[in-house]
Amino acid sequence: MSQPSLSEALRGVVRRDLLLAMRHRSDVAMSVFFVVIVASLFPLGVGPESAVLRMIGPGVLWVTALLACLLSLGRLFTADHLDGVLEQTVLIPQPLAVLVVGKVFAHWVISGLPVVLLSPLLGLQFGLGGDTLAVLTLSLLLGTPTLSMIGAIGAALTLGLRGSGLLVALLVLPLFVPVLIFGAGAVTSSLAGIGSEANLSLLGACFMLSLAFAPWATAVALRIALE
Repeated sequence: MSQPSLSEALRGVVRRDLLLAMRHRSDVAMSVFFVVIVASLFPLGVGPESAVLRMIGPGVLWVTALLACLLSLGRLFTADHLDGVLEQTVLIPQPLAVLVVGKVFAHWVISGLPVVLLSPLLGLQFGLGGDTLAVLTLSLLLGTPTLSMIGAIGAALTLGLRGSGLLVALLVLPLFVPVLIFGAGAVTSSLAGIGSEANLSLLGACFMLSLAFAPWATAVALRIALE
């Protein structure tokens, strides 16, 4: 029997993770509800002043997206590790780093893509205009996959450890900071009318760097965790 090609193996990983996520819809919905509830509570707590809401909106929405990513990182490799699938994945005659890309992509579709799609509606609560909402959506589209790829490194390093959720946060939060700064900065720059191209370019650079190095680092961490 012939071995599956690299693209077939990649599609299989993505399809399996998405099917498993659909069987546990409550876990998927938790991240979405978290984003909606937290982003909706800030306007109620701060008050109706539009200038204040526009000022804090970019930071609030980006911090909310970051925390939603952190909440879902624990599910990235843990289930596969407990049922032995991860060990079988390592034995597949395909580069583990490429298979990691598939798992991270599925994680982003489940936890990051809903945030991107909801961001225009959430941004309206903070009085953001059309152009600023477009920049917000684009910044999240570039930034949330980067958060997932960086978070995968932390999830792999803490795999099987007690209290791994807190350890993941301690490991990856410093690496999340540049993405947070550039993402929120792009929206703030658009609000100020000074252009968001520089921050969006830096976000794109972060995405390309994480795509180049994070899958390889995650694969190495997984092999170490399974030894």
